[in-house]
Amino acid sequence: MVSRMVLNNLAHRPVRTALSVIAVGVEVLLIISVVGLVTGMVDEMARRMRGVGADILVQPPGASFLTGLSSAPMSAKIEQVLLQVPHVRAAAPVLIHSSGGLTVIYGIDPQKFREVSGGFEVLEGREVQSGAEIMADDVYAPSNHWRVGQKVKFWNHDFQVVGVVRHGRGARLFVPLATAQEMLGEGNRVSLFFLRLDDPGQMEAALAGLKAKLPGYNIRSMEEYTSLMTVSSFPGLAPFVRVMIGIAVTIGFLVIFLAMYTTVLERTREIGILKSLGASQGYIAGLLLREVLLVSLLGIAVGIGASFILRKVVITAVPTLSVLITRGWLLRASGIAVAGALVGALYPALRAARQDAIEALAYE
Repeated sequence: MVSRMVLNNLAHRPVRTALSVIAVGVEVLLIISVVGLVTGMVDEMARRMRGVGADILVQPPGASFLTGLSSAPMSAKIEQVLLQVPHVRAAAPVLIHSSGGLTVIYGIDPQKFREVSGGFEVLEGREVQSGAEIMADDVYAPSNHWRVGQKVKFWNHDFQVVGVVRHGRGARLFVPLATAQEMLGEGNRVSLFFLRLDDPGQMEAALAGLKAKLPGYNIRSMEEYTSLMTVSSFPGLAPFVRVMIGIAVTIGFLVIFLAMYTTVLERTREIGILKSLGASQGYIAGLLLREVLLVSLLGIAVGIGASFILRKVVITAVPTLSVLITRGWLLRASGIAVAGALVGALYPALRAARQDAIEALAYE
């Protein structure tokens, strides 16, 4: 009986019901999409760093978690010091520069990078060697319509695309180290060193030896470094996520509040009839909250479905972006939506429950 009343009340006001469902759906969509985009970006960066195949990462003194990835304050000459440490088999200097926002370019010595990473899987053309040459991974190249032999402009210079490689080796674009140093005016400096050990089981001994040789440098195993790559590690990302979630919750709260408050005013006589028939305050409030719960569940279904559709559209339009939708955040977004909707409906439900039956029956 109660379920039928709830369904009939929602069906009797289809426009308001649809708007409420859409509002909750937008709330869920916003939460899942924003969190998915941010966590996807961070997770994808961590996967590409792990894909380099290095055992240890060496950053310059005083470098924060991100500083070493955007500057070149370290002399390339310390390579000889690194190679003198027991168990360090190979060292690959890398000059890292960002271009066009999230696009990261590695300046590499092809031979040394190959000794650490095991080499690239070349899909077209060849690896960079020297001069104004550039190669891209198989995600960046097709999304930007790059072809082998084509001329592209970076750093106000013309580069020739010489190869397309399998993605996952740190960056999406690679140029010769000497070329990057010359064009960026970095002299003989690099951003970091990737190290490969002769025996990964000797990680602790190698780390101790490196820290003794280079006190003050940031020296971490790749496992430790990638474990630090979380949303909270990137300045501004965590507050941005919280603000967007707050906006989403506010939208859902206000729409539900206004819809239910208006509903209570329109159904004053109906509430009076129910009370005259013996309905308790809890029954009246529960009736309205059940309507809100059903609207929330429908909105959650719409929001989740829209999130997967939007994820597909984003990845198709911008293949270099990654949107990570996890079961944990699906549940969190659903819980936030339900909680926000119930809070928004709480005052209208209490107002309805406390109405005087005689005054409600006399309401015009």
